[in-house]
Amino acid sequence: MKQSHIRNFSIIAHIDHGKSTLSDRLLERTGTLTQREMSEQVLDQMELEREKGITIKAKAVRMDYRAADGQVYEMNLIDTPGHVDFTYEVSRALQACEGAVLVVDASQGIEAQTLANLYLALDNNLAVIPVINKIDLPAAQPEKVAQEIEDLIGIDQGDIILASAKEGVGVDELLAAIVARIPHPQGDADGPLRALIFDSHYDPYKGVIAYVRVIDGAIRLGKPLYLMAGDQKVDALEIGVFRPRMSAVQELVAGEVGYVATGLKSVREVSVGDTVTTVEDGAEHPLPGYRPAKPMVFAGMYPVDSEQYYELRDALEKLKLNDASLIYEPESSAALGFGFRCGFLGLLHLEIVQERLEREYDLNLLVTAPSVEYEVLKRNGEVITVDNPADLPDPTDIEAIEEPWMKLSIFTPAEYIGTVMELVRNRRGVMEKMEYLDESRVHMTFDMPLAELIVDFYDQLKSRTRGYASLDYHFAQEVEPGEDEGILSQRTVDAASLIVARDRGLREGVGSWPCMKLKLPRQLFPCLSRRPSAGASSPA
Repeated sequence: MKQSHIRNFSIIAHIDHGKSTLSDRLLERTGTLTQREMSEQVLDQMELEREKGITIKAKAVRMDYRAADGQVYEMNLIDTPGHVDFTYEVSRALQACEGAVLVVDASQGIEAQTLANLYLALDNNLAVIPVINKIDLPAAQPEKVAQEIEDLIGIDQGDIILASAKEGVGVDELLAAIVARIPHPQGDADGPLRALIFDSHYDPYKGVIAYVRVIDGAIRLGKPLYLMAGDQKVDALEIGVFRPRMSAVQELVAGEVGYVATGLKSVREVSVGDTVTTVEDGAEHPLPGYRPAKPMVFAGMYPVDSEQYYELRDALEKLKLNDASLIYEPESSAALGFGFRCGFLGLLHLEIVQERLEREYDLNLLVTAPSVEYEVLKRNGEVITVDNPADLPDPTDIEAIEEPWMKLSIFTPAEYIGTVMELVRNRRGVMEKMEYLDESRVHMTFDMPLAELIVDFYDQLKSRTRGYASLDYHFAQEVEPGEDEGILSQRTVDAASLIVARDRGLREGVGSWPCMKLKLPRQLFPCLSRRPSAGASSPA
């Protein structure tokens, strides 16, 4: 296929704005799947994706579209995750495209992750096609939302497509706009091979399947390949495209999207953002933007039944085959026994991993309170990284402790401004700026510690704003917290220890220990003092 007849695009949106349903309609209209093969959210194949209504793993699909001029165009749709936990994967998927379809709910308007994903698209210099979806809803306000989009990115309201993915309205107009308004790839078809890996999964027969967008050159069967960041030499066992099932081809040329079966046994060896080239006459410089995925949230996972420890270990090994961002290492707790310390991209990632372990591997797990990664400066000048309170050095050896801070972006109705400010202030947040989008909606920006964000902040935000507020966040800076140890009967208990801000220690302790006093049998702990004699005052 000529590069002038190729269109690579992604669909970006806030959660539950109809991205997956719109993808279904595009597959139907282009004849990629027959009516008999179709199902709701056909690209969301994981049970949890369908149940939660979100995209967890990136998907790619090739569609052939015959335009009004009679020409056949190859359209490569990359369906990206929508949640903030997977921002890096979204950014790599967008780098594999020339355009993005921005879907906005006609009844809810622009929300936090809409804006975050839009900025990612603009950072990658993508052509943006705005689509106002769900215009069939009784609460739809397409004119108001169109004005928001025009004010935000300067696109004339006449260029915004009104659609209802559920009813199939506006799909033909969208396909025509993709051909007309998204530029075709500009790669060097005769140059050295450079292909971007934007996702991968593990196949028990073919090893790791790398999802690639060929930028320059071509991938051909029989030519050994080299992963530049991973320093790995691989043989292409199979090359193919997604229709949406894997379909083998002989080559992938510049501008095309497809997959390469590498035969490798771990997705850890095939990193998102890596550059694929050939062993012979390969490219000298990789594509820009690669960085390893870094866990942000840490928690301990322990089997309730200690005999399931080895089953948990095997389950984590199998899960990691398809999830390179999951890290874990064995640890033991005096209170909980043997388990694993796991690192996750965020709270949603933690929840997904826990549910998959319990459902797919029939495990009963106990998960400790999530924590974040701290940098500890010791008095001798050494800097260590700590994600478990039990690993903190002796307080007399600590010079300072730094914790990660996040920059929060919150969209909320104007009537909840005071409620949101109070919530953030109580979590040690600092307001940066506030701007009105219109007379009824406000965009607020805050700085807040990640440790405060991961403990039910999102639930509290939704509860106090009746579900209208939306949240996005990214890494900002680091400052100094304190420490709170869990001490029962004069013994430090690692499972009950927390790292908290210095001015929050008393409140956290007073709030936690009365509850534990009621929950824990007193027979487990020796009596610390004699029962007071008659007439003696009781200890406070």
